[in-house]
Formats: sequence, structure tokens, C-alpha cells
Amino acid sequence: MSTQFLKMPDDQGYFGEYGGQIIPPELIKIMNEINDSYEQVSRSRAFQQELNDLYADYVGRPSPIYFAKRLSKQQAGASIYLKREDLNHTGAHKINHCLGEALLAKHMGKTKVLAETGAGQHGVALATACALVGIDCEIHMGEVDIEKEHPNVTKMKILGCKLVPVSRGTRTLKDAVDSAFEEYLKDPVHFLYAIGSVVGPHPFPKMVRDFQSIVGREARQQFQDKYGKLPDIVTACVGGGSNAIGIFTAFLNDDAVRLIGVEPAGKGLDTPDHAATLTLGTKGALHGFKCYNIQDQAGNPLPVYSIASGLDYPGVGPQHCYLKDLGRVEYETIDDKECLDAFMTLSRLEGIIPALESAHAVAYAMKIAKDSSAEKSILVNLSGRGDKDADFVAEYLAL
Repeated sequence: MSTQFLKMPDDQGYFGEYGGQIIPPELIKIMNEINDSYEQVSRSRAFQQELNDLYADYVGRPSPIYFAKRLSKQQAGASIYLKREDLNHTGAHKINHCLGEALLAKHMGKTKVLAETGAGQHGVALATACALVGIDCEIHMGEVDIEKEHPNVTKMKILGCKLVPVSRGTRTLKDAVDSAFEEYLKDPVHFLYAIGSVVGPHPFPKMVRDFQSIVGREARQQFQDKYGKLPDIVTACVGGGSNAIGIFTAFLNDDAVRLIGVEPAGKGLDTPDHAATLTLGTKGALHGFKCYNIQDQAGNPLPVYSIASGLDYPGVGPQHCYLKDLGRVEYETIDDKECLDAFMTLSRLEGIIPALESAHAVAYAMKIAKDSSAEKSILVNLSGRGDKDADFVAEYLAL
């Protein structure tokens, strides 16, 4: 493996100039303790065996790769394949790192796990993992997202977590992060803040990436075993960036494989209603780390928007920022209309209802498949299923 990719992040948690621990000194001490515990616990045979057994027998891994034959035929170009993370227990990729974080909290003797959630997939997955290991769980969620993602709200309550509605600001994901972090600061010694993506202060971008990298390792081996080659293109949606970095990591040193992250253009890049952080953002600090983010001239985060609640975050994982600057990963955008079209098209051609987040990546695959030869292959990380979005989309489109 290339040295530049092996060393991400460095000992201070930086991916190039991005990441780090831009937090008070007393919190740096806590974060370093989490990092030390993670490095020690995650390398133990007992932890790895427990986590791998849960992946196989509880989550249902490995998730399959599916050739979307009818969707590919409609595009009359490249073949489109789906990495079916939507088939995981709880319906998305989030369970991969939530199990790891819950087990780590148990090994560290923590009494409560805290988190934010946007679309609710992280919240459901973490509530599930906490119920499994027997530790208290508290989820902070914006009121806008609570109304929009009601099925996931119900699941979290059934699973026994404490749900905290967030009414400040835009009442969406960024505000939920602020609220959850404030609660965490009340007792960081006994609480663990289980960040829901590859964001936040070190070691969370590294930890979440490591737990999610199983997606890419599986996909790379599965594609080679089944088709005798690697895919030409691998694509995934990008909000905070956990599902994308999860599948990209295994392909970083395969120079012939194009890696494409897809951001939400929302109502248009020429409007303020988007969350295209890597496309239009600038460098700055957010939630304890340095990244590209959508901010004003004073460095304050601006409101962002996406029809997919899990993508409306004003920052992005530091490793994505570094990979953008290196040119190893390309970052493109899909707007709401294209996302909804892909949502309905995949549902009606393949009988697979995708999460609105994942539909961004499906939409981009559809777009580029038309301009590619039939010999080309595109692998989409279908990061979640659309049960949570079905009622919203039906009402939005007046179905």
C-alpha cells in the first residue's frame, strides 16, 4: 500500500492539513485517552472476534454486490452494480461503526453513549448497538428531521434510547451536533460521544473510517471474485463522508479505479440551499477539526440544505479534504430533482427503494453510465434503504 495512504492520519490526527484536535486542552486529554483505548482494545483478538461475529451473525455481513440489470439497460451504457449496505440490520452502513463504538464504550467502562443524528440512521444503529451491549443511549436530533424522518424516530424510542429534540438554529444536523456535544461536555469522563461520521476531533475520523472500511474490503474482493476484475468507477454519496470513505479506502491504491464522491447540490449551486462542502466550501475549523466547510467571511458555519437529512452538514471528513487536494478522489454534485428521479427509477426498475442520501450516488451513476461504454462498470455504495423516506417522498411527489 502507498505510504501516503498508510500514514493517514498522523499522530496528531491530521490528514495533510486537515483534522486535528481544535478543542480545549482538557478535552484533548480525554480524546487522547479514547485514542489510546481504541488502539489497545481494537487490536485485541477478543475485540476483533466479538465484532466480526456480530458483523456476520447480527448485521448479516458480508452485504452482497448486485448487478442492476434493468437500470443499466435503461442507461444504455456502463453496467451499474450496487454494494447492498441497505440490507444490513437497521438498514444502512451506520451499524458498522456503531457496533464498534458501543463495544469500545463498554470496554472503557462508560455509562452512557451520546450522539447526533440527521436522517436517523445513525441514531437507530447506535440505539440498536447500545441495546445489544447494555449501555444507556441518548440521541440529539433536529426538530425538522424528527418530523421528516418519523419512522426512524419511532424505532429509536422502541429501542429504548432517550431522544432529545433540538429546536435551535436550523433545527437540523449541525444543530444536533452542537446540542449533543454540549451534553457530552457535562461528563466526558463517563460519557462517550459516538460521532456518526468521519468528522470531529481526532481520533473519531480514524475510528469511524476503520470500522467502515469493511465495506470496501468486502466489495473489492467480491467484485474480483465474481467478475475477475475491479470496477472502473466506485461512487458514494458524501455528507460527513463515512459510507464513502468506507468503500473508497480499499481502492485508494488502485490507480485505474476512479473514486467519485457525490455531494448534495440541493436546490442548485447558484442558491444558498445546498450542502456542497467540497465543491464550494473553504478551509476552516468546525466541531473540533479543520476541514472544508460552508462558512461566512468570519469563519462561522452557514446554514446548509439537502433533501436528504443525512447530507445537510456544513463540513466534511478531513480525509475527504485531503483526498480532494491530492486529486485521488473526485467530488461531484447531484441536485434534489436528480436525486428524486433516481429514487423513483431504482424503486420501479429494480424493486429497491434507496435512502435519499444513497439516491444521490445512484443518480450520478445513472448520469455517467450514459456516457460510458458497455464494457465499463460502476459500483455504487447503496448506503441505506429508503423506508425512512418513503412517506416523505410520496407526499412530496403527490404519489
